[in-house]
Amino acid sequence: MYRPVAKIPDFPAVEHRILQFWKEIGAFEKLQAKNAGRPRWCFLDGPITANNPMGVHHAWGRTLKDAFQRYHAMNGRELRFQNGFDCQGLWVEVEVEKTLGLGSKKDIAAYGIDRFVRDCKERVLTFAARIVEQSIRLGYWCAWDDPETLLALRDALHNDDAEIEARSPSGKVFKDKASALIGRLGSADFGGSYFTFSDENNYTIWKFLKKCHDEGFIYRGHDVMPWCGRCSTGLSQMEVAEGRRIVTHLAAFVRFPVRGQQNTALLVWTTTPWTLTSNVAVAVNPEMRYLKVRHRDWVYYVGKENFERERIQDLQAEGKHETRKLPSIGTLLKGSGNVEILEELSGRDLVGVAYQGPFDELPAQNRPGGLFPFGPTGDGKTAVESHRVIAWPEVSGTEGTGLVHIAPGCGAEDEQLGVENHLPSIAPLDDQAVFIDGFGSITGRPATGVAEHIVAELRKANLLVSTEPYPHVYPHCWRCKEELVFRPVDEWFIRMTWRDRIQRVVPEIRWIPQDGEAREQDWLRNMGDWMISKKRFWGLALPIWVCRSCDHFMVIGGREELQQKAVSGWNEFEGHTPHRPWVDKVKIACERCGGEAGRVEDVGNPWLDAGIVALSTMRFNTDRKYWEQWFPADLVIECFPGQFRNWFYALLAMSVMMVNEKPFKTLLGHALVRDARGDEMHKSKGNAIAFDEAAEVFGAEVMRYIYVAQNPTQNLNFPDLHPKADSGPRLDAEVRRKLLTLWNCYSFFVTYAAADEWQWSRRAAAAAPSELDRWILSRLQRLVETAHSAFNDYALHRLMEYLEQFEEEFSNWYLRRSRRRFWGPYGPDKEAAYQTLYTVLTTVIRTIAPVLPFLTEEIYQNLVRSTDSAAPESIHLNDFPQVDAAAIDVALERNIETVIRLKNLALNLRTESRIKIKQPLSRLIVKPRDAYERNVLEQREYVEQILEEVNVKELSLIEDESALVRLRLKPDWKKLGPRAGKDMKALAAAIAQGDVREFQKAIADRGLHEISLPGGTFELQKDDVIIDLEGPENLKALMDSGTFVALDTALTPQLISEGIAREFNRFVQDQRKALDLAVTDRITVQYIAPPAIVDAVTAHDDYLRGELLAKKIEPVASLGNGFKVKLAGHEVAVSIQRTDP
Repeated sequence: MYRPVAKIPDFPAVEHRILQFWKEIGAFEKLQAKNAGRPRWCFLDGPITANNPMGVHHAWGRTLKDAFQRYHAMNGRELRFQNGFDCQGLWVEVEVEKTLGLGSKKDIAAYGIDRFVRDCKERVLTFAARIVEQSIRLGYWCAWDDPETLLALRDALHNDDAEIEARSPSGKVFKDKASALIGRLGSADFGGSYFTFSDENNYTIWKFLKKCHDEGFIYRGHDVMPWCGRCSTGLSQMEVAEGRRIVTHLAAFVRFPVRGQQNTALLVWTTTPWTLTSNVAVAVNPEMRYLKVRHRDWVYYVGKENFERERIQDLQAEGKHETRKLPSIGTLLKGSGNVEILEELSGRDLVGVAYQGPFDELPAQNRPGGLFPFGPTGDGKTAVESHRVIAWPEVSGTEGTGLVHIAPGCGAEDEQLGVENHLPSIAPLDDQAVFIDGFGSITGRPATGVAEHIVAELRKANLLVSTEPYPHVYPHCWRCKEELVFRPVDEWFIRMTWRDRIQRVVPEIRWIPQDGEAREQDWLRNMGDWMISKKRFWGLALPIWVCRSCDHFMVIGGREELQQKAVSGWNEFEGHTPHRPWVDKVKIACERCGGEAGRVEDVGNPWLDAGIVALSTMRFNTDRKYWEQWFPADLVIECFPGQFRNWFYALLAMSVMMVNEKPFKTLLGHALVRDARGDEMHKSKGNAIAFDEAAEVFGAEVMRYIYVAQNPTQNLNFPDLHPKADSGPRLDAEVRRKLLTLWNCYSFFVTYAAADEWQWSRRAAAAAPSELDRWILSRLQRLVETAHSAFNDYALHRLMEYLEQFEEEFSNWYLRRSRRRFWGPYGPDKEAAYQTLYTVLTTVIRTIAPVLPFLTEEIYQNLVRSTDSAAPESIHLNDFPQVDAAAIDVALERNIETVIRLKNLALNLRTESRIKIKQPLSRLIVKPRDAYERNVLEQREYVEQILEEVNVKELSLIEDESALVRLRLKPDWKKLGPRAGKDMKALAAAIAQGDVREFQKAIADRGLHEISLPGGTFELQKDDVIIDLEGPENLKALMDSGTFVALDTALTPQLISEGIAREFNRFVQDQRKALDLAVTDRITVQYIAPPAIVDAVTAHDDYLRGELLAKKIEPVASLGNGFKVKLAGHEVAVSIQRTDP
């Protein structure tokens, strides 16, 4: 029989109990077996980085992934249920370096690349195991690896790559060296999550790169690229976009003296003073106007617009949008002396002007051909010989001085200008962003720490004009957070001249949000070539072998090809995964000259790892038929802001190159999780929230509700775990309240069904369903209909919105109006009520099971399995409800909607009049808005429902409200004032003269009402106008969408007496609950009260005894135990005792 239901569920405790239950019965495995061989639905997981435990921001996407997969499984679809782990790349390296206390690439090399790569694998396995545990805690169903097995593999790897026996998620037992088994994780025979460090993933990327090379798209490029000195690696365009931050740097205004013109200089400005050491030229816009101005002892050339215009910085990064104002150049100069404009000229007139550089004494400035790692530049000239003004149309009048200092070795655009103008290039930094030899006192110092020193040197040389703290958006390493510099690099690229192929498949995909397609296309149009190399250690070993004799390079497409072409080193590599340093041992013969070729030391861009998974995880290389059955995926889900230029792009590019098809049909990109105040979460800010703590404080089910109820296109502000007392409304508390509504309906059923020993399996013949039953069953079908629509449209927030509406109707209308049916003796109508209530509850929990798996399982086990052992063991092994169109009654739904609407309007008037609902009133007056509403109100059963709900004795229908009240339109000045401006007085007068019915009809028909004013037509919306009703003091009235409702608040002695009796009933009912009496328990009531209260209670004795299940209600002179209450201004003492039936 049914277990008693707790008043308030302990969500974490329920969840732990359900998790253990699922494990014991093998619920997930049974679901897989149930759907095996049935129509397929494919979800492709974006891999979570196995580098740290989950935070609450990870759980949003994982909840959505789980919900959609559960839904399709309950609809009988076979799924792959494969999670993914991102394993390789800089983010793992950085954390391992911290753990080992290593500070540079040299430290890693000294430690040993083999040991370092092993440590990286071990870290991945550690946190993969942790994330598996956390995902299971969230209720996320997947074909998970056993965390203990992952940790055992880690330990065996650490123990000299020992042999180990491991049971895989596929059920097979494998025995091999730990590294060999680790390389097979996620494979077809091993099963479980895919790991991007697996052999299959790496070799499939090799195949992709081989195809790119065959089509002529792989090349080695020398370019000035963003570089992280801390990590000693370049960053791709995608990665730079992820690390942009708003920072303030020391900016310098510097004079570059013009040769041949005494005390005349180019006024130059820079936010990176370190680059001044490598200055070669100054750029001007030949089409801009420039000024020649005198300031104190010097004459400067400066852009006219820059000189006059106040500088406004519109800064956007990290989800922040800030505006900063800075003075114009003219204002800045005037602050330190008078300024006189001498001349205006064109930028073209300045081109060719020679000048003296700020650091011409440095050896690097005087080296012929510059100082460039890839050979001489600038036709063999020195930088000092090359100092001149060059033309560059990109120079702006809104930033700086209009004269841009150019250092070709320190910036990508600078480098391009240097090539175009045959300028020498000076590259001052090594791979740790430290100045190399040739730079005097700053040699050996990091570029990001010399700004103050540079400024001091400029001041000493009388070249410094001014400095300022300058806020701007600057790129940082997206992993270690250090500021980037620019330096020449030798990297490997994919030439993206074939981007049009990708652009062709983008429109074939459904993008959510809709603007995702446009954003992806914009990225594809404007992106540069794809930098695929990293000068690091842990990651995809780029399959590029370069001949040491002729410099020809070859791309290897897989393990078999490498073995065939190997001329040495294969035996050392055999038995290892394709990672450094083992794969570096293999040498091959050059296909051009026959010389020996070795692999480049670079590892791959990590987005290659994740981008290939639409092929590698679906057996593209080993079982093409299987791949064809599952490709393209039906859905991918990830955070859109972070992935449209990363994972989504990589998936598209790699799929199109390999098979010229889209890799997925629908993309759902959710927004960002922020803290309760809307700020981005960061560990460094102290506002990041760990998943584990949130799950134990809120409960995973509360978290899941928060996630699925959120519109995925809008940022989610996650509530504080331990808010301050005065922090205001809390999202988690509101969610618990909503969940409690369903819980209370379930508890109501269990309470009465247990008392009557009613079970669905033993249900009897029932009376025909009442109109109330038919209505809630019709609304139930609407819920099921909405659920299917929401799941298939990937808009679960719409389901949750409708669920909340349904629960309100179910709890506050159906159950409340049905409760007396459960109080009386058993009969056909009570049977019908039980059957309806049971049907609604069991259908609702099956409908929301994919999004709230724990609570629905808890309810299902008690409602269904406790009385029917033949039912599926778990709610998740049930079929998802299907819409029963025959049960939908459109007319009935509309009728009840009208009744509820009028009830709510009347209750609004009660609230306005401050008269409690327990106090009966005499009359409700209604003028219906249309014939349909009048027809409803002419049916006695509907009128009685309204009167009962609002506690009024009579409802009167009228044709015209003008005999009762006067209606006037009044403007809402706060809303209209800002829009109407100077026309507000005229608008207010026109509104006051308007006709209420005409206004309401226009609003109902078109959503707006137009008013003619002398200056033109003004459009009014519904909330712009207040409908004021003037009438007798006892009449509270309102007008809503054409319906007039008035409430007579005058109280007679009879009404007051009845109100006292109803309040007495409420007080005693509360005491019954406090004493934890069963709903069927009979009682006697004794009380002490003044005569007015006794008279009221006595007059309503029959009503009260029926409501309270009281055998007797009697006034007495004295009481023993009892409770005291205030009733109608009097103190009343009451005692209740349980008695025999």
